[in-house]
Amino acid sequence: MAQKRADMIVETRGKLIKAARDAFAAKGYADSSMDDLTANAGLTRGALYHHFGDKKGLLQAVIAQIDEEMTARLAVIIDEASTTWDGFIDESIAYIKMSLEPEIQRIVFLDGPAVLGDPSQWPSQNACIRSTQRSIQKLIDEGTIRAVDTEATARLIMGALLGASLWIAHAEDPHTASEKVAESFIALASGLLLPTQTAAE
Repeated sequence: MAQKRADMIVETRGKLIKAARDAFAAKGYADSSMDDLTANAGLTRGALYHHFGDKKGLLQAVIAQIDEEMTARLAVIIDEASTTWDGFIDESIAYIKMSLEPEIQRIVFLDGPAVLGDPSQWPSQNACIRSTQRSIQKLIDEGTIRAVDTEATARLIMGALLGASLWIAHAEDPHTASEKVAESFIALASGLLLPTQTAAE
């Protein structure tokens, strides 16, 4: 009985998140009504309030789901890279490019900050910083980059990537902006390399 109830909770949450994600991506947060969201999910406003508190809580859940998917995609890129340095660069450039994807751009980089505040304070950012910190430590251990403070460097890198992605999302020409950011990021990151190493092209 308890398992059945748990399954129903997961199913209900999943329906609400999917309906909200579809609506936020298509119409934006502000123009997505709670009545439409719950109707599309075949549920009531009461279910939304019970599981997420309010529309803002639902947006947080949608962003958390998208963040998990982005993290999984980035992990694959790291695993497929031939070297730790290539993985570090490829992952960073992929994160930048994700800000061009309509759903991610609108929900994570436009509506998210407008509704939930500074993205650098979101829980997902702490996970990104820890992951970047581990990559930096591995690059130091391999003798690829200079011995730097891993946390400070990870925060600088993630701050740069986040800030650049927000700029791209708001740019008049996001694609051109993303190309500029990618080129500039490689130039900046290459400053970490030891003189014996060669920067990625």
